[in-house]
Amino acid sequence: MKIFYKIWSSRTKEFALIIFAACFLSCNKLVEVGPPNNKIVDANVYLNDATATSVLTALYTGLGKTGLTNGLLSAPLYSGLLSDELMVSSNNATLSQYYTNALNNTDTTVPDYWSTLYSNTSIFTTNAALDGITTSTTLTPAVKQQLLGEAKFMRAFYYFYLVNFFGDVPLVLNTDYKANTLLARTPKATVYAQIIKDLTDAQSLLSPNFLDGTLLTNSSERLRPSKWAAIALLARVYLYTNDFANAEKQASLLINSSTQFGLTSLAGAFLTAGSGNNEAIWQLQNTVTTSNTPEGRYFIPPSAGSLQQVYLNPILLNAFEKGDQRKTNWIGSQILNGVTNYYAFKYKNNKGGAVTEYETVFRLAEQYLIRAEAEVNGAGGEILGAVSDLNVIRNRAGLPNYTGTVDKPSLLAAILHERQVELFTEWGHRWFDLKRTGNIDAVMTVVAPQKGGTWSSYKALFPIPLTELQKDQNLTQNAGY
Repeated sequence: MKIFYKIWSSRTKEFALIIFAACFLSCNKLVEVGPPNNKIVDANVYLNDATATSVLTALYTGLGKTGLTNGLLSAPLYSGLLSDELMVSSNNATLSQYYTNALNNTDTTVPDYWSTLYSNTSIFTTNAALDGITTSTTLTPAVKQQLLGEAKFMRAFYYFYLVNFFGDVPLVLNTDYKANTLLARTPKATVYAQIIKDLTDAQSLLSPNFLDGTLLTNSSERLRPSKWAAIALLARVYLYTNDFANAEKQASLLINSSTQFGLTSLAGAFLTAGSGNNEAIWQLQNTVTTSNTPEGRYFIPPSAGSLQQVYLNPILLNAFEKGDQRKTNWIGSQILNGVTNYYAFKYKNNKGGAVTEYETVFRLAEQYLIRAEAEVNGAGGEILGAVSDLNVIRNRAGLPNYTGTVDKPSLLAAILHERQVELFTEWGHRWFDLKRTGNIDAVMTVVAPQKGGTWSSYKALFPIPLTELQKDQNLTQNAGY
């Protein structure tokens, strides 16, 4: 496996890294400085606050820049097609592979999450940054601490998606290309343990304040990872690994921090934090001028008479209860040739112009649902607490309190349903939920044939690209491919 793409000298790698970072410096909400005038050598990028900060800034702006064929921002689209959230409306070979659950390891037209997440725009950069920042003696202490926290947080963030897409994956924690090109797959449990370690470290390193691009001044926006972003992801990871006591604890830290966080109206849940959206925990700044967010590009038809490539699956539309205001606020409709199509409308802007929305990575509503699920599964079986948290989300959607059977199986089913209609088309939640709760075979055995495909259990994981298997003799393919 060629995780790090080329054998570069150390100096060339650092030079490329700073050039990559500098190309994004026009995003002044994140950082407002230019590249250094002196010659770039191995450690120069970590000699001063501005250039060291630009390395991490490049990760966030890189996430905001990626399009339909690569990068994590395409995860809402492709995971929605894999599951029961989206449907294809046009003859697009790449989209159809996902929609019919027909992925293979040889087609290079589909998104290569493996190479993208291991590359110099993702995990490689975090590892290089951790080395450079740790050994630097010239950074402002507060900046150094924040950057170390950001790097650890981002490494955990990338690995979270790798293990949920692929299962066992190589655990790369350094920039030694000779060793990394021969790594075998690490058990998922071990990768999760590293994710938890990184997030625990990040939680203690990151500022509880939301910072601007200098890392020394508070910001009304929430565009850089903070302590709260680490807590949000840690709560999710603990839930995924069945550590329910810690999942409840971490989610409660966010929910109980009412001076900084609170549920907003449905219409305001995806607006910029600077506009008063306190539901946002971490957002990404737009780097494409033609729309505010990728969702605006992916999901909203470009004009009233234009066919969009994907629409919402009727299965999702039928999952909403009568009177659920999320269906009114977060779903749009379009009539073409007498047929009504429905599309995700959580983000409203697909034309660019004034920035009113940012891509929301973490928001408070998820934390209520994490805590509810953890409370039901916990040793104490805090049923009443779970019902209360579930009702917070239901009531915000204009629905009455939960009136179903108050037992563990019934409540877990109700929470999974609430996640389906609350978190649809957001960062792969539905696809991951079906897998981690053991419901994927039951659901997809029915759904896949309706989409024109077939289902087998092995399809819950992505195939490792054939090109990676050819580069690394110690790498093995996921079963079934």
